[in-house]
Amino acid sequence: MMYRIYKVRKRDKERLLDFIVSSLTRCGCTVLHCSYPNEAPFRITFEAPDGERMGIIAYAFFANSKRTAHRPQDEHRFQVKYGPKEEEFQELWQDPFELYTTLFFGINLERGVFVGADPVVHSPTRFFISIEFKERNVREIEERGWSSWEREKRTREGLDEPVEALVGGVQEKFLNYARFERLAKGLDQGHRGLLADKMSELTRFHASMSPAIITAPSTSQTHALAEEFHLSQDEILDLIESAPRLKMAVRGWVAESHLRKYLSGLPDIECQAIEQDGKPDLILRYRDSKALYFECKNVLRKTYSDGLPRIDFQKTRASKSDPCSRYYRQEEFAIVAACLHPCTEKWEFSFVLTSELDPHPKCSGRLSNNVRVDGRWSGDALKVISQAVG
Repeated sequence: MMYRIYKVRKRDKERLLDFIVSSLTRCGCTVLHCSYPNEAPFRITFEAPDGERMGIIAYAFFANSKRTAHRPQDEHRFQVKYGPKEEEFQELWQDPFELYTTLFFGINLERGVFVGADPVVHSPTRFFISIEFKERNVREIEERGWSSWEREKRTREGLDEPVEALVGGVQEKFLNYARFERLAKGLDQGHRGLLADKMSELTRFHASMSPAIITAPSTSQTHALAEEFHLSQDEILDLIESAPRLKMAVRGWVAESHLRKYLSGLPDIECQAIEQDGKPDLILRYRDSKALYFECKNVLRKTYSDGLPRIDFQKTRASKSDPCSRYYRQEEFAIVAACLHPCTEKWEFSFVLTSELDPHPKCSGRLSNNVRVDGRWSGDALKVISQAVG
């Protein structure tokens, strides 16, 4: 194991470890191995009631609702706190072999609930930061057993933090939580929220595959990937359907694929994907126009109070020397496509010229991160493309 181990006081952390072990036991799991409470994060392996063996790396912290000066009275929080404070940024380890699932969460022992944040978004994390949520979130967890919501933004260094989907549950839902984070790893926050809302419908979390492997016939109609895998095309689709983790990984590329397919079907359009980090998603030419760059963004799961979809329009990371680098410049792309799937559960899009978006209120030359999919947007891509080429 290549993750960093922090020495912590057994007396402080033992109750957190006991909560986790007790939660797994309540879920019908058999704990096979557990690290010592004087070392963090906790490493635990267990066998689920269906026989599946899992491992978790648990970055666990105490959550409470103690009153704090100049903070809302209904606020709960957990403080991320390991090691010396002067080591500001710390990595949250992810198993490259995906045998262990990383959890990043707070536990309220008095209320018997836990609240989980996205370990990918928070890595690297600062020490000591707080993850805040509300009394109403805790009550909903207690009433329903499982809940999800979008964390209210805080402003650091004068700039908004990214929107984040949090989840929470009672002890009897802890196995669901571990399986949720295994599925949600790397998802955008809109689809993380959608997955969290669908947890009650996910009755199976791993594939139960037949040991028989049928070789696909080699014909001109057979996809090269089917020949490589020695599976029929239907078997490959069945494999994706039966393995939720794999399905969610594929889904991350589906929005861009649907967008490219839709745009390519429009008259006089040539469109192709750009497979480079830090670049827009698509490049397009309309008739003999100059190249137009498209950026595709998923909306968040929760809409504004008036029902309009919303986009947290910023990058996950920013340069330490320039916090404004988190936000996009208008000249980076001509058109933004909003994928509405996290809200509508349909692969449909709305489009807007980048020049129509609001400027950032504090970062000169950057675009606002708070984007409403309002009347400026259109479902008619060709109309917006025509406007872009003039």
